[in-house]
Parts: sequence; structure tokens; C-alpha cells
Amino acid sequence: MSATDQANYQELRSRAMELSLLGSIESVLGWDERVMLPELGAPYRAEQMTMLAGKIHQSWTDPRMGELIESLAESELANDPESDSGATIRELKKDYDRRKKLPEALVKELTRLSVLGQQAWQKARETNNWNQFSPFLAQIVEKKREEAQAIGYEECPYDALLDEYEPGEKTSQVAAVLAGLKEDLVPFIQQIADSGKQTPVEILSRYYPAAVQESFGKEAANAIGFDFQRGRLDETAHPFCSGMGPNDCRITTRYNPNFFNEAFFGILHEAGHGLYDQGLRADEYGLPLGSAVSLGIHESQSRMWENFVGRSLAFWKHFYPAAQLAFPEALGNVKLESFYFAINAVEPSLIRVEADEATYNLHILVRFELEQALINDGLSVADLPQAWNSKYESYLGLTPPSDTLGVLQDIHWSGGAIGYFTTYSLGNLYAAQFFEQADREIGPLQEQFAAGVFQPLKEWLQTKIHQQGRRYSAAQLVEKVTGKPLSHQALMRHLHTKLDPLYDLN
Repeated sequence: MSATDQANYQELRSRAMELSLLGSIESVLGWDERVMLPELGAPYRAEQMTMLAGKIHQSWTDPRMGELIESLAESELANDPESDSGATIRELKKDYDRRKKLPEALVKELTRLSVLGQQAWQKARETNNWNQFSPFLAQIVEKKREEAQAIGYEECPYDALLDEYEPGEKTSQVAAVLAGLKEDLVPFIQQIADSGKQTPVEILSRYYPAAVQESFGKEAANAIGFDFQRGRLDETAHPFCSGMGPNDCRITTRYNPNFFNEAFFGILHEAGHGLYDQGLRADEYGLPLGSAVSLGIHESQSRMWENFVGRSLAFWKHFYPAAQLAFPEALGNVKLESFYFAINAVEPSLIRVEADEATYNLHILVRFELEQALINDGLSVADLPQAWNSKYESYLGLTPPSDTLGVLQDIHWSGGAIGYFTTYSLGNLYAAQFFEQADREIGPLQEQFAAGVFQPLKEWLQTKIHQQGRRYSAAQLVEKVTGKPLSHQALMRHLHTKLDPLYDLN
């Protein structure tokens, strides 16, 4: 290796780490916008974030970045694409090439619209006023179509947007995987409906004081390994996790005093994201080897801790006595078996974040198809509420009584995150395969959970997934960890194992 190559590599790392610092500042502003920002502060926050996004784009597309990357791509440092240096160069080149295709004006305008759009969405959701938000969404969709054309694609414009969140995936590949899942899932859900079993869901809508929900949720997040010395929990309109540095991870939730699931499983979900962020390599933080490989893999961590751990009987064998002490009026006389059945009840519902494990992916199919219609087929934003309601009737047999419970329920489109929703279903599929493999290697996990032991799973995930960063693609990572390509079969096995006994389907 020449001295020049080594010097160029160190310069590239230094520039990338500086860009990561700027990105972390952008994350702080974004977190503050969604948690703390006063209503009238939105226009100026939009200007702040627009200016910062422009500066970051200028630095990313600086000709010197291109020179460094091109020279290193042909050097000995890049010979092994899975080595630290090879993976770093390869992934930074991907990032550079994508950003280089985007006009700075488009980047800045999308940033501005995302801040104003999120503020408009929040007001529209609170007041059930679609028209208050739709003009912003129309502009965002127009700009996302421009982005897709600027990036380029092989099969359809939506590919370019999907690639931002799930690098290397194609719409057709995701559609094929989800079609296989749907083929097995829909008749299974119908079997459950036909079983006639009545689930005791009334338990979950009793009174659960918000302050107690917060303390109990933090206790559970701490138990599974989320480090509150390196993170915090706050309240927001739509839960999210934001990693701002190796020792600064913010998770959020929302509290409903008459619905236990909303905050508790929201906290576990976001803590799962937080465990990924806290598990990344601190010495490479912000560089490819210290970053998440994809949003689908990120979602696999949150969905695993929320559902495979948090909704397991073993988890509640450990935590239920504490839950009864925390909520004596709601749970004091409720048997563990009844509570467990209630939190795993399968029932088509309107709200994605409150959906059960079996019907959840139908919510994602609705969004996946609508996003394609918006980007590929020219669906008008004005027609979106009607299209949404029609698909909910088709997939879930329900028609939203209001836009707040329908097309306005998610924050993602208001922030320009079109192409994101598929990562939730991919995350469910990844989670199932990872969890099966972890149980083979370090199990039986259920016995550990029942004893309140979660560290072995956390450490397994850190070693196998978190600390690999972007060394492998998501598809490669799944095969390396599990020995198999991605499939819906593991998820179906998980659902049958849990739900068949509850609904007497054996």
C-alpha cells in the first residue's frame, strides 16, 4: 500500500466523519422539532434545516470527495470489499454517487417542505383536516418524483426511492416476497376469525395512568439493555428513535391512559431501534462500519424486541407481577394467561402502530401499493384519502370513519419518507429468521426471558448484526447470519407457534 493511498484514505475518513457530525446536528434539530419546538417556531426551523442540508450536500459533493473516492476505489485498500477499508470505500462511493445526482436546490427544497409538512400534518391529524396537509404533501410528492428521475432506476421510479432505505432492493423483489407472505397470511387470518374465540381485549382499555406507563416502560427498556445513561425517553405525536452519536440515542412514545399497548409496545419497539444504535461500533460511528446497513434490518431489531420478546409468554412470566403492582386497578385480578391472550389478539384494525402481528403486514401492503401509485402511476394526492379507504376495505374489511384514523395516521410522508414503509414488513421477515437462528445458537431463549435474562440475545445481535455496520448488504447479512436467503416462512412459523394454541387451530 502506497503512502499516498494511506494518506488519501485517512483524509476520506476525516471528511466523512466531519459530515457525520453535521448530520448529527441535523438530527438534533429534527428531534427538537418533533418533541420540543413551539408551533410558531416551525418556519424558522425550516430555514435552519434547509441551510444545514445545503451545506452538507455541498460538502458531500465537493470535487475533492470524488477525487479521493475514485483514487481509492482502484487501490489495494479496496481489493477486499468486505475488509474495513474496502467496505468503507465501497459504501462511501455509493453515498457520493447518489448525492452527486441530486441538485442542491432539490435537496434544500425537500428539507424545507419536510419541516413545514410535518408541522402541517400534526395539526391536520389533531383536527381531522386533510385539506390542511394535502397542499404540502402534493409538493412533497412532486419533489420525490423529481428525485427519482434524478437518481435514475432500472425498472420503475419507486426503485430509486426504495433504495435510499433498503439499498440494493427492487420494487419487484419486495413485491414478490410480500406476495408470498400475503398468500399464506390472508387464509391464516381468516382461520383465526372463523375460530370463534373471544379475546379479552377489554383488559387493555382499562385505566393505565400515563405517568405509571412511563416508569414501567422505562423499567422494561432498561431490562432488555437500553442504556439510559446514553439515551432518553420523551413524548411525541408519532413515536420514533433518533441516534445522534455513540452516546446520545433518543427514543419517544405517546401515552393513552385507556390503552396499554400503545405506549408500552411503542417503547419496546423504539428501544429495539435504540439497542441497534447503541450497539454500533463507536470507533467507526458515522462511517459505514459504524452505521446501520438498512432500515429493514433496523426494523428487524425493533420488531424483534417488541413482538418476539415483548409479546412472548416467557417475557410476561417475568414482568407480569411487576405490571400488576404498577397497575393494580387494571390488572390486579387478571390472570397472566388472559393478559397474554389480550396483547396477542388478532383483530383487523385501523391504526398500523397498534396492529397485531398477524394483520400488521396488511397495513404495509396498503402503503406500499399507494406509494407506487403516487410515484409510478401518477395518483393524485387529492385522490389519496379515497384510495386509502378503498384499500383498507379490501385488505382489512374496515373503512376509516375519519382521515385522522386513515390517511393522516402516519408521519412518514409529511417528512418526505416515501419508500420507507416496506422496511417494516422486511423487518418482520428479517426478525423472524434472526430470532430462529439466535434460538438455535444461544437458546432456549424462552427460558432466559422467563428468568428475566435478556443479555445473551442483546450480545448475539450486537456481534452478528450491529457491529457489522454496512460491511455486507442486508441480503448478504441475512444469509451470513442464518445461512438462508430472506423468506416469509420463518415469520409464518412464529405466528403459527404463538397463535395456533390461543385460537385452538391445532
